Amino acid sequence: MKRMNNHKRFTFVKGTALSLMCAMMIFTACNSSGSEQQESGNETTTVNEAAMVYIGTYAEADSESIFLYSLNPETGELTRVSAAKGGENPSYLALDKDKRFLYAVNETSEYEGQEGGAVSAFAVDSATGNLTLLNRQPTLGGAPCHISLDATNKMVLVANYTGGNVASYQVQENGELSAHVSTNKHSGTGPNKERQEAPHAHFIQPGPDNKYAFSVDLGADQIIGYKLDAAKGAITPNNPAIAYAAKPGSGPRHLAFHPNGRYAYAINELNSTMTALAYNSDNGTFSEIQTITTKPEDFTENNQCAAVKVSADGKFLYGSNRGHNSIVVYAIDESTGNLTLVEHVSTGGDWPRDFTIDLTGNILLVANERSNKVVSFKRNKDTGKLTATGHEVEVSKPVCLKVVE
Repeated sequence: MKRMNNHKRFTFVKGTALSLMCAMMIFTACNSSGSEQQESGNETTTVNEAAMVYIGTYAEADSESIFLYSLNPETGELTRVSAAKGGENPSYLALDKDKRFLYAVNETSEYEGQEGGAVSAFAVDSATGNLTLLNRQPTLGGAPCHISLDATNKMVLVANYTGGNVASYQVQENGELSAHVSTNKHSGTGPNKERQEAPHAHFIQPGPDNKYAFSVDLGADQIIGYKLDAAKGAITPNNPAIAYAAKPGSGPRHLAFHPNGRYAYAINELNSTMTALAYNSDNGTFSEIQTITTKPEDFTENNQCAAVKVSADGKFLYGSNRGHNSIVVYAIDESTGNLTLVEHVSTGGDWPRDFTIDLTGNILLVANERSNKVVSFKRNKDTGKLTATGHEVEVSKPVCLKVVE
C-alpha cells in the first residue's frame, strides 16, 4: 500500500480481490461533502479524498464499453474498478450533478431498425459507481456524438452528427428519459466538400445562465442558439437563430465557457484554430475576440482538433490536436478573453479525442482513441503547463472522460 503524504486519505490499492472494496470507499468519498485543505506555498487548495472517472468508448453492443476507474489526484495513477455494457458505441457521457444517473449517446446510424442512434439512461450505484440500465430512446438522427444535462437536471440534450439535428428529453424522477420532447434540424453547408456537404451537429450544451442552449455545427460553420425550457424539456430556435457565424471552412466542433460567463472558446476542427468569443447573455449571441492556431506553425501534416476545456480557475485553456497528437495550452487574459500560447505537449498516444481535468486541478487525463490508452499528466496550476506522470491505462477506443464531481 502507498499512502498519499501524511494526510488521512483513501489509500489506493491494486489487485482485483480488493477492487469492490476500493470502489465502495472511493465512490462514497466522492459523494460525501467532506474534503480537506492542503497548503502549498501561499495557496490553499481543496483536495478531494479520491476521484472516479467514467470512460465512454467505441465498442460492440454486447461488449463492456463504459469503464469506471479510480484516480489518485496526487500521482495521476488510474486503477480499474468496474465496467458496464453500455450498448453499441456509448461514446459520450453526461453525469447528473447529484451523481445518481449517467447518460450516454449510442453513436450508431441505426437503432431498432430505424435510421438514427440512441441515448441510454443508467442508474449509478451510490456505493460502488456501478451502472444499471434504465431505458433507451431513439435520438431521431444518425451518429449522436454529444450529450449534456441542463443546470436543473431536468432535461438531456443530444447532438446528432450525421443527422445534422439536435434533440431534447425530459428526465423522469427515476432517471429514465422521456420520449423526445423536441427536435431541431440544422441547415447550411461549408466549402469543405468532404466534411461540410451537410450540417453536422457536433455539440450541444446549455449556456452558463441556463436560458439558452448552444449547438456547434461543424458542417454549417455555425453556433446555433436555442431558448431552453427546462420545465418542459424543450428547446426552440432563438432569435437570432445563428448565435455566431464562424469562418467558412473552419469547422467548429466544441465550445467551452469561461467560469466568469463572459467568454467562450470554440475549437475549430477543420482549420486547427481556437476562437475566443465574447458572450452576450441578453440575446444569446457571440462576437469574436481572437482566433489563434492550435498547432505549431511548422507542422504541415493532417491535424483535426477535438476537445476544449477551461481550467476551473479561469486562467488557462486547453485543446486537443489529433494528428499533431498534442494538448495545446493557452493563458487567458481574464480582462479581455485573449489567449497567449503557453506550450504544446505530446499526449503520449495517437488521436487524442477527449481530455479532462480532475476536480483538484492537479491532473489532466487524455483519451488517445487510436492507440487505445488513457494517459495522465500533472498540471502546474501557476503556469498551466503539463508534465507526464508516467501513468497510463489501456482502454479500447476511449472517446470520453467524465470525472465524478
